[in-house]
Amino acid sequence: MQKTLSIVNLTAIRSNALFVRSLIGNRFFWAVVKADAYGHGAVEVARAIEDVVDGFCVALVEEGAELRICGVTKPVLVLAPPLDNDDAAKIKYYNLTPTVTDLKSAKLVDGGKCHIALNTGMNRYGCFGKELESVLSALPPDSVEGVYSHLYAVENVGESQKQLYSFDAAVGTVKAHAPEVQVHIAASGGILRGGKYLYDGVRCGLMLYGYAPRGFKVKELTPALKVYARLARETIPTGNGVGYNIADRKYDKLYTYRLGYADGFRRTVPLGEKTLCMDAFVSRDGRALMPVFTDADEYAKRCGTISYEALCSVTHRSQRVYVT
Repeated sequence: MQKTLSIVNLTAIRSNALFVRSLIGNRFFWAVVKADAYGHGAVEVARAIEDVVDGFCVALVEEGAELRICGVTKPVLVLAPPLDNDDAAKIKYYNLTPTVTDLKSAKLVDGGKCHIALNTGMNRYGCFGKELESVLSALPPDSVEGVYSHLYAVENVGESQKQLYSFDAAVGTVKAHAPEVQVHIAASGGILRGGKYLYDGVRCGLMLYGYAPRGFKVKELTPALKVYARLARETIPTGNGVGYNIADRKYDKLYTYRLGYADGFRRTVPLGEKTLCMDAFVSRDGRALMPVFTDADEYAKRCGTISYEALCSVTHRSQRVYVT
């Protein structure tokens, strides 16, 4: 097998989900499995926690369709709005719940069940002000099942408070149209804030996979993913290169590992000696399997990014093995 090896601990993910459940009580628990469950495998993760959660969130219609095809029956909320009639047809066929963000997407759902996304300051998706009134006018009251927004800079309490004020005002408008609507704004950071941030339900992503967002520390979470590179060759060095780089020392022996930046790892973050090649790197190590990713926070810090991106990247071209 030439692929990298990813070990995904489903017991850890399940334990993390149960911890989240202990924080939110009986509120609706949306498990976020978009981007192939942050690189852990959406179908396998969903199957492992389906009895703990109440529904799943994906980013794309195709991600929701995959869950349905593989037997997931609980509600699936698609966070990106439908962009055309093809999206709308797939949403209906696979019994997915779309997000409405503007008048165009409201018309595309054609009276079907949906959640309305509100723009409370992130300025990504979501409607605001008079645009919300036009959206509601295009939706029958019984079609609006939920209303939600998303917290930016969740580590900043002051900014979050401003968003809650804006959110509550807009929710009042939605409830005047659809009184039984489910309200949710908290992702992992909001869940850890607790209290008024929890509303009727939460959307949990990062915490499921063992990490807390920036500004929070949680000892109860267990990271679920480890990635290993496979030893491909032992070499007696010749010439003066090490990978694409000029060697700055002499080597008696070098080992080639089948992992490179095409597998989702950063070229500028060394693994072994110097920089990664597209499909390999060179090391003085000689283990059959070298651990190259065991802590997303640590690796993300080395990359100058966040754990979310690291998790979503490092299982490209990887063989996943699930353990419990």
